[in-house]
Amino acid sequence: MKIGIIGAGFGGLSAGALLAQAGYDVTIFEKNECIGGRASIYSENGYTFDMGPSWYLMPDVYERFYAAFGKKPQDYFDLPRLDPSYRVYFGDEKVVDIAADLETNYALFDTFEEDGAEKLKAYLASAKEKYELSTDILYKDYRSVLDFFDGKLIMEGRKMHPFEHLDTFVAKYFTSSEARKIVEYSIGFLGGAPDNTPSFYHIMSHIDLTMGVFYPEGGMREVANSVEQMAAEHGAQIRLNEPVTSIEIKDGRARAILTASGRHACDLVLVNADYAFCELELLDKKHRTYSKHYWEKRVMAPSAMVAYLGVNKQFESLAHHTLFLDKDWEDGFDVIFDPDKAAWPSHPSYYVNVPSRTDPTAAPDGKDTLFLLVPLAPGLEDSPEIRQDFLDKVLDDLEKKTGDDIRGAIEVQRIFALNDFKDRYNAYKGTALGLSHTLLQTALWRPAHKSKKVDNLYYTGHYTHPGIGVPMVLISSHIVAEEIRDAFPPEEG
Repeated sequence: MKIGIIGAGFGGLSAGALLAQAGYDVTIFEKNECIGGRASIYSENGYTFDMGPSWYLMPDVYERFYAAFGKKPQDYFDLPRLDPSYRVYFGDEKVVDIAADLETNYALFDTFEEDGAEKLKAYLASAKEKYELSTDILYKDYRSVLDFFDGKLIMEGRKMHPFEHLDTFVAKYFTSSEARKIVEYSIGFLGGAPDNTPSFYHIMSHIDLTMGVFYPEGGMREVANSVEQMAAEHGAQIRLNEPVTSIEIKDGRARAILTASGRHACDLVLVNADYAFCELELLDKKHRTYSKHYWEKRVMAPSAMVAYLGVNKQFESLAHHTLFLDKDWEDGFDVIFDPDKAAWPSHPSYYVNVPSRTDPTAAPDGKDTLFLLVPLAPGLEDSPEIRQDFLDKVLDDLEKKTGDDIRGAIEVQRIFALNDFKDRYNAYKGTALGLSHTLLQTALWRPAHKSKKVDNLYYTGHYTHPGIGVPMVLISSHIVAEEIRDAFPPEEG
């Protein structure tokens, strides 16, 4: 049975590897010059940047994926745990390191507020309990409301407090702004805000504070390369620089993938490309599960401006991961998620990744690679002039807080923003992450893995359940590969 996959991001690669291992004839079509999707790479003058994902979290999910092939991540790359896990600048007021050691972090929280350590212990105990409960929920697909009427899932779901928002939940534990920001910051990586994200996502604090933050030596690109290798070992083919122009549908079934090179017949099509783009651009209206109106009404996750900066010195003020959280960071969420206030922010919170702090291959000796990311509202006006002015504003803030002359050290600079997300990844409204994790965009209410209009058309990736982030995408591929195996057993082909 021939399966055509559109997109060689983590979703397409991982699903392709699983399906090829199961015995299907798999071909992956990728519009860009390299694999990885948002996990592309950019190299110039000895500096190498991961263009997208930079955090390696939830090691258990990676281990489960590799175990499906009789492997483990360390068969492909070293995986040291970062210490500090990350550094946090609280406006102009305070700088702290979040350690790999929990006892150190308990002591840190005692400096934030009275009984901070005990509060953090209680909060992390709750986060651990919810994380362990979430396994069945994450790896299960939801096709109709009937899928919720499973006794175990109902009980687990009630324990998740799905109707409570994260900011309300956190306020029950912590009063200090420092403590609250540390346990809430990661929601930005899930494309949400504390006041629109269900409280069960406080599992993220167990994930980074207890399970730890790791770094795959060579960068996230090495993770993508290893998945590509497993796919290739099982016979999957990857065609780069081959954008798909349409999916041929006949009699309610996908028959072929069309590209500039011609017609590629398929028995089944799996889409890892941007879900909205596929529905609105690659399918005729009658074959779409979701209308243009549906997409217009979704709460999109943020876009971003990313600056890739190669600098000719090392800045010790920056850790491998450093967060700059503005004093009034709630206002920052408003300009991202409130359509009436959407704008390039005047006082942004932002993130700086310095992989060269851990990985000597990321930059020439004595130099640093800086990946500077600022979340933005999707759909904003974007131009070279707006980007440069905004980067200058952020660099002013970065230099003020670190005391370093960053601009004077820049040898390589590339700015990537909304229009680039649209052009390179066909991202709807230039989103960097897809759909936000609001309650009504979680589980059953995320776009389905299977088309409702085309019998043999499937989807994987961050738009589908369970959602945003490389671990979630790997789980999505587990789910969709199992569904395909059940519906179209390979021996029948």
